Amino acid sequence: MIVSVRSPVARRNAPRAAANSRRPGLCVRKRIDLLRREPIPQLVFGLIYLLLLTRFLWPLDLPLFAKIVAAVLALVALQFHRWSELSSGSVFSPEFPRPVVAVFNWAFGAIVLLALLQLALDAGLLLAIPFKGGGVGVPDEVRYGLAALAAVAAAIGVQQAMRIPPLKDIEVGISGLPQQFDGYTILQLTDLHISRLFPASWARNVVERSNKLDVDLIAITGDLIDGTLDARRADIEPLRDLRAADGVYVISGNHEYIFGYSGWMAHFAALGLLSLENRHIVIEREGGKLVLAGLTDRASRRAGHPVRDLDAVLHGIPENGPVILLDHQPSDARHAAERGVALQLSGHTHGGLIWGIDRLAAPANGGFVSGRYDVGGMTLYVNNGTALWPGFALRLGRPSELTRITLRQVAAG
Repeated sequence: MIVSVRSPVARRNAPRAAANSRRPGLCVRKRIDLLRREPIPQLVFGLIYLLLLTRFLWPLDLPLFAKIVAAVLALVALQFHRWSELSSGSVFSPEFPRPVVAVFNWAFGAIVLLALLQLALDAGLLLAIPFKGGGVGVPDEVRYGLAALAAVAAAIGVQQAMRIPPLKDIEVGISGLPQQFDGYTILQLTDLHISRLFPASWARNVVERSNKLDVDLIAITGDLIDGTLDARRADIEPLRDLRAADGVYVISGNHEYIFGYSGWMAHFAALGLLSLENRHIVIEREGGKLVLAGLTDRASRRAGHPVRDLDAVLHGIPENGPVILLDHQPSDARHAAERGVALQLSGHTHGGLIWGIDRLAAPANGGFVSGRYDVGGMTLYVNNGTALWPGFALRLGRPSELTRITLRQVAAG
């Protein structure tokens, strides 16, 4: 049996949500305007381009015309997000045919990887100067080898990003978990980013694999889409067929706010996905109780939508019911641990995308990037994602996953 509870914060924010539902394009315009005012991405891409021109392309023994052609192609690839904005009005939703989006991701990824390899080569050459007594050069074959390595790695990375994710099984011990819930299974889906790169056919395969697992409950922890409701209506339709004994629950991620939060949350409800925004439910089995709670994304603080208030969400929970919290971003995990949450399920980071440089994502996410963490006695699981944003669809060493979580009873104290 499931007892549904609407928290005070959800009731308090209902008028605000209704007002925002009448302005579906507001969040998109605000986010695009913010991005246009933000020079950092273009500065980074400019530095990458300058590095490749001066340290990779120019030293090669090639005709000037060939260098110009290569430079133009690299510039076109690095402007992928600008072409995306022209196609849809948003850099977050490239509205090209799927093969075109895949090729852009491959080219963009190959250039980024080549820049990293070139930096590593240059660092090695600098370290060699004291031992060689002067400047050190490398033959063209070395640079061609780096380019080939970057191209192959990017192709593998795009393939890994686009595939139907494999099953990952984890067990989580919870202190005080009622015996009735020992062995309870939750399937976590997150960061599906349904889009031109992850269309209806991909979503249908994910749904079929998910239903075959026959879990007790499905939790979707945000970022389901990239695109407007009109653009993604058919692509997201397969999610209507998700099935679990105790229901399919959903919370928002930051991308829902980019493309019209209120409209998307209403559509998720129409698909049979049960919103857990700023509220909790109590699942009962033969007297045993388990609490499932959810929060709106941190983006709600900036977007004028229902705000996060964990204390209000947890108000009135039964004393003997361990709490499982769904929160798209892992940054606030320490706060959740302080409030007595037993298990937090998050996503957002995509696992850091590439092993070795994944730690770059840590500072912006409270230090939490991928996998299981013990946070003040609470278990935090940061899912690598069912898919990822189609603007940088590359995975190397950080695979996507369908995550089946089995709860296990651990004696209290």
